[in-house]
Amino acid sequence: MALIENPLFAKFFARYGARNEARGNARLRAELLAGLSGRVVEVGAGTGLNFPHYPPAVAELVAVEPEPTLRAKAAEAATGAPAPIRLVDGVADGLPAEDGSADAVVVSGVLCSVADPAAALAEFRRVLRPGGELRFYEHVRARGAVWARFQDFSDLLWPRLMGGCHPNRDTLSAIRRAGFEIVRCRELIFPPTARISVVAPRVHGVAVVSSPSSVR
Repeated sequence: MALIENPLFAKFFARYGARNEARGNARLRAELLAGLSGRVVEVGAGTGLNFPHYPPAVAELVAVEPEPTLRAKAAEAATGAPAPIRLVDGVADGLPAEDGSADAVVVSGVLCSVADPAAALAEFRRVLRPGGELRFYEHVRARGAVWARFQDFSDLLWPRLMGGCHPNRDTLSAIRRAGFEIVRCRELIFPPTARISVVAPRVHGVAVVSSPSSVR
């Protein structure tokens, strides 16, 4: 049984979600996934936009997607992908993976919409092996006060229209609070010409589990 059903948003995303790939999103996805190997868990695979960019060195990609319409689209995208993909039903705070079984966890456009980011990040830590990586590409709260206030105002309605997506989350801080160390990150605006989009401020990077002494 599917855990989450949102057919209206899923149909919207399936139709329009790929429109930014040719504008630079595909390049950002390829950069996000470069160098991965072993067993990878992608949380919130959506329609499978990341699938073509996984390196062949990935021995298994466990692609977790709770929404059945999106999962069906992802199954189509998995055909012919460079890495073997096992598509499963599941949610971010209850992953169908054993403790320490993943070399990497990948999220893109996911931590904005999970109900409890702290619980999701704790689950990512659980499934990662020691030294494993969290690869993230997420839209976040803007640094500028005016833009951030605009995101706060938009958050009153935006989640209802966009499948629970919150445009104003401070995701980097949440990652650090969960006990991860950011080892590489860059902030960007996407698309680069965006001036008023509530989801234009983004972060793109890699984190690893901090040692106990470094967790604040």
